[in-house]
Amino acid sequence: MGKKKVIQKTEEEILKEKEAVETAAIKTAVKTKKKIETCRIYINASYNNTLITIADKNGNILGWTSAGSLGFSGPKKATPFAASKVGEVINENIRSLGANNIEIVVKGIGSGRDAAIRSIAAAGFNIVSIKDATPIPHNGPRPKKVRRV
Repeated sequence: MGKKKVIQKTEEEILKEKEAVETAAIKTAVKTKKKIETCRIYINASYNNTLITIADKNGNILGWTSAGSLGFSGPKKATPFAASKVGEVINENIRSLGANNIEIVVKGIGSGRDAAIRSIAAAGFNIVSIKDATPIPHNGPRPKKVRRV
């Protein structure tokens, strides 16, 4: 194995990335007239993508974003890095809504679920609860017939 090359980003690239996150936050946010105190965040982490949705206490959708909508493609959508970028966009949406208290509901077994929770927690919001709503099969399908020879 050869030496690994560490790529350093220039200030222009960092500004472009930050601008892309802000524009994605503006695109996916629904304009609301009143400020919301508590909101729910639904994280759906599958093997192929990470989706995060913001909803109020009644279940009305206030904004959403996914790794695919941020420009990640193919197997890169399911990585923890993509999930953390999606979390940053959602943090901007939550700030624009004015919510302080957050309830998180996580669903799925993808690799981006922990990274998404960490990026939301790092923003400084008050996390009230984290609930795992991953579906679990209780019995599964009927097994195959025994083969007779």
